[in-house]
Formats: sequence, C-alpha cells, structure tokens
Amino acid sequence: MKQVEDGVTLFSEEESNVIKALKSIARNQQVKTKIQGSEELYPLLKRAAKRFVAGEIKEDGIIKGRELLNKGYAISLEYIGENTETVEECECAKERFMDLMESLGEASMPSTISLDLSHIGLSVHSDIALKNLIELAAKAKKSSLYIMISMEESNKTDRIIEIYKKVSREYDNVGLTLQAHLNRSEDDILDLLHYPGKIRLVKGAYQEPPNLAITRSDELNHRYLQFAELLIKKNHPTSIATHDESIIQELKKRGHLNQDNVELEMLYGVRADFMKRLKDGNYKTRVYLTYGTEWYLYLCHRLAEYPPNIYVALTDMITPHNGNQSLY
Repeated sequence: MKQVEDGVTLFSEEESNVIKALKSIARNQQVKTKIQGSEELYPLLKRAAKRFVAGEIKEDGIIKGRELLNKGYAISLEYIGENTETVEECECAKERFMDLMESLGEASMPSTISLDLSHIGLSVHSDIALKNLIELAAKAKKSSLYIMISMEESNKTDRIIEIYKKVSREYDNVGLTLQAHLNRSEDDILDLLHYPGKIRLVKGAYQEPPNLAITRSDELNHRYLQFAELLIKKNHPTSIATHDESIIQELKKRGHLNQDNVELEMLYGVRADFMKRLKDGNYKTRVYLTYGTEWYLYLCHRLAEYPPNIYVALTDMITPHNGNQSLY
C-alpha cells in the first residue's frame, strides 16, 4: 500500500518488487513471444491494454484523436514499436508513419507524431534512423505536423541526441524528449537550448543503474521542477509531460503554465479527470495517443509506473473497458 510523504509517492516493498518485475518482463522477448502466441493470455491482456491504447490500427488512433481535438485538446499520435531488428522492418515502420501523416494531412488534423528512433532504425544502425527521420521530418513539414522523438534507455541517449541535432538544423518541426531522472540531463538541456525543437520533459520510465539516474523521490521532483523552470524561463518550447499533480500545481503557483511556450501533456487513459480540469482552466493540454499491435511493452510500463493499475487491469480483463472518451 502506497504512502505519501511531503508530496512524494512511496511504495511498499512488495509494490517496489512488482515494479522491478514488470520492467524486467517488459524487456523479456521470450515472455512477450509466449504471451502473443497464447490464445488464452493475449485476449485478456488486450482487454487491459484498451484503457491505455487507442486500438490496433491507424483508423482507431485517428478516430479517437479527432474526438479529442473536437473537445479542445491537442494530440500526439504514435504507431507503437521499438527495437526493430531488420532493415526491412525499419522501412516498414517508416512507411506506416508516412501513411499516418498522409491521413492526418488529408483530414486537416493538427498533430504531433511521436516515435522511438529504435523503431525506425537505431537498433540496426544510426545512419538508417537518421535517413528515415529526415524523410519523416520532410513529410511532416509538408503536412504542417510536428515530430517528437521519444527517449529510450540511457545506452541510446548519445546517439538519439546526435541524430536529433543533425535533423533539427534543417527541420524546426522536430523535438526531443529528455528524462529528468538521468544525472546527465541538466547538461543536455543547457546544450539543447541552442536548438529550436520543443523539449518534452518526463521523469523517466526506464530502470537505470544508480550511478546514472535517481529513483522516484523528493529529489527527483525537485530536479524536475528545476529543469522545467529553466526551460520555461529561457522561453524554450516546453512540454510538461507528467501526471504528478503536485508538480503541475507548483508550476501553476509559480505562474509558469500560462506562458506561450508551455504545454501540458499526459498519456491517454491516465488522469483524464485532471487533464479535463486543466483544459477547462484554459491551459494548453495535449493527450498522447498510441495505437498498434506492439502494445505489450507499453502496457507493462503503465502498470509498473503505478502498481495499483494492476487492479484496474484485472477488472478490465473480466469486464471489458468501454473507453475513456466520456472522461475527457
């Protein structure tokens, strides 16, 4: 059972062990393959994923994205996937993103396209990811869309930032995600302030060694606020991507959330009630929507970041979830 002290969520030893276990199996290809091939487990977990994922096909993402746009939210859309292992699969993923942007352009739907560089080539070779990102950035520019590069494990950070820098020199419609829990992130922010792209600031979802990152704590909350304030005061385009109400309320109290360079971003299906209050309060809000068949890792992360979600997932397996739209 979680406790809250000084605004910091503390988990019991059992919940902490669950978090570690979920993050571990999220990266276990053998477990993933077994679940995807199971006629019993796959449909059950798919029901649990429905709360957090728009659907398995592009049209699902576009339909839910249109509904959210009509309610006054901005949207980010992502065709889920990462760690693609062959050149052919990377090319296929790039084409899926191109197709998504074509559909959004035809529908006149303003959107950010989120993606992992390992989905379009980074796990094969950095040059493939760079080539594919340039093509996507050019297509997005023509369709008046924005691309947001997600951050991945720390062993990829240098290469992700290097590719971002190369592309952003030519395309100002490409932004980058940074993780506050990494010890290197302050230096990265100071460096990236010289580049035009929006910075999406997250706490960090990946399990990293103690010498590279800090855990969820009061120290991490303080660091997040420090980085957010630095970006906002420098008038840099900034996405405050957190569900932590204490952080958002503190930034609101300091008068930062009304700045033109600031938006609030939350994941679809997480704190929809809070997001609606912020939108109704005339703050710029963006909902991050995902779709695709590779929802296994995404579901594991949603359960790991807040273990009580496991109870919600079990309920959804028994009584299928009817969607989140009414909550927004």
